[in-house]
Amino acid sequence: MKRPTSTSSSSSPSSPSSSSGSPGRSPGGSPAGVRARLGLLVVLGPVLLVSMDGSVLFLAMPRVGQALAPTADQALWILDVYGFAVGSLLVAAGNLGDRYGRLRLLRAGAALFGAASAAAAFAPSAELLIAARAAMGVAGATLLPSALAVLGELFPDPRRRARAIGVFAAAFAAGFALGPVLGGVLLERFWWGAVFLVNLPVVVLFLALAPVLLTETRPAVRPGRVDPPSVVASAVGLLLTIYALKHAAAGGATVPALLAGLAGAAVLTWFGLRQRRLEHPLVDFSLFRDRTFALAVATGLLPLAAWSATAYLTGVHLQSVLGLPVLEAAFLALPGAVVLTVTCVVTPVVVDRVGKRAALLGCHFSIAGGLLLLLPTTVGGGVGWYVAATAVSGVGYGISFAVVADTAVGAVPPERAGAAGAIAETSNELGNALGIALLGALAALLFRLQGPGLAPTLDETLGLPALSAVAAGEARSAFVTGLHAVAAVAAALHLALGLLTLRTLPSGTRTSAPRTRRTSRRPSSRTSPARGSR
Repeated sequence: MKRPTSTSSSSSPSSPSSSSGSPGRSPGGSPAGVRARLGLLVVLGPVLLVSMDGSVLFLAMPRVGQALAPTADQALWILDVYGFAVGSLLVAAGNLGDRYGRLRLLRAGAALFGAASAAAAFAPSAELLIAARAAMGVAGATLLPSALAVLGELFPDPRRRARAIGVFAAAFAAGFALGPVLGGVLLERFWWGAVFLVNLPVVVLFLALAPVLLTETRPAVRPGRVDPPSVVASAVGLLLTIYALKHAAAGGATVPALLAGLAGAAVLTWFGLRQRRLEHPLVDFSLFRDRTFALAVATGLLPLAAWSATAYLTGVHLQSVLGLPVLEAAFLALPGAVVLTVTCVVTPVVVDRVGKRAALLGCHFSIAGGLLLLLPTTVGGGVGWYVAATAVSGVGYGISFAVVADTAVGAVPPERAGAAGAIAETSNELGNALGIALLGALAALLFRLQGPGLAPTLDETLGLPALSAVAAGEARSAFVTGLHAVAAVAAALHLALGLLTLRTLPSGTRTSAPRTRRTSRRPSSRTSPARGSR
């Protein structure tokens, strides 16, 4: 593996210094070791931004609704178009970094992320906010794989690199968990656009320090060609299909929704058939023949789907149904965020003792239990149930962040580890978006069917002039019904996946084989720090 000159003096894995201290420590605290640690802190900035912006709007949406008056499907697009853009372009962005330079792409992506954040903060309409969020997603897709590849150059020693990647994983999970809390704190003092403007100082600091602390990297072997029609087809097919589902949920099954759904299904079918013919497919579907790999990918997708949908809906419940101030709602989300982050940090140690099978069972059953704790919430209360639900399910979400990629990569031969890691990471980004899109559409459908029928969303209904108390009560009750339905469906899916795990993974499945495999090779640039890292 080619090493940058700044880390060439690092000790070997067998030296005493390699088993102690923080990532990147070198004998005597040499300049190379200090530079590596500072480089790690610099790279953490954009990674935190990418993860936080996947969830920062969950508590901000009531304010966005008041300011921009988005329709029901526009509100969902504002939330999930970011995740769709990140998930659709991760693999292609990793390939671009391999070809043209990871640091170059990282700096370009950070600049685009900052510009798109500024555009989102001052967007005068829902349509422009959706466009700005999509641009942020494109930039986020370039940041994640390039950041991990640059990290591999900062820490060429496998043990130090593993510790540094562990810091990345915890930071990425913390960003997802703390995004709503940060949004609530900012909204207490500023207008809704502040949740995007807070990105700019981090971007400016990164752009100033990256040329000094980070080194440009390219792989020794030129990567395989990414097929542009596959990239376009995967994104277009997903967007058309999701548009059809959202439109049908918010306004009924119309001809445009039906046509969009059929077109999306046709494009996705063509995409799947094309992957089988390509030498370097964007998604290697043959990997799914291994049941353990397929289970790992499902575990990457479903928890993020459940978390994103319920985090958004419970944020609306706390503010628009129970009438809590946004800062109080943010602090109520804090215990679950802390549990998620701590669980992500300690899970690798626990998995070494109990094995992956036990960890994945704990993941699915704890998430299911937490989701079921949302069912007692009502139009007049349920704060305690909400805090308990986020704490219990936070254990499962933390486990998911920590072990999914390791399980996926451990299920395939070493030469296919890069493709497996890329699919595992894509599954969690798409899960974040699909949760808002599909489960959010279910909530919107129930609101349309059971609500007073005066407006397509709760906030629009409550904002109507001269709204009667009866109509307001019906609207709140219909929203809570949708929240309960989403929680019940997601819990049932997790229970089913837990039972499937019980049957699929042999007892005593541990991480020793994958870890040996992964520490002997350079981390793939196609895998994000959050999941393809342990």
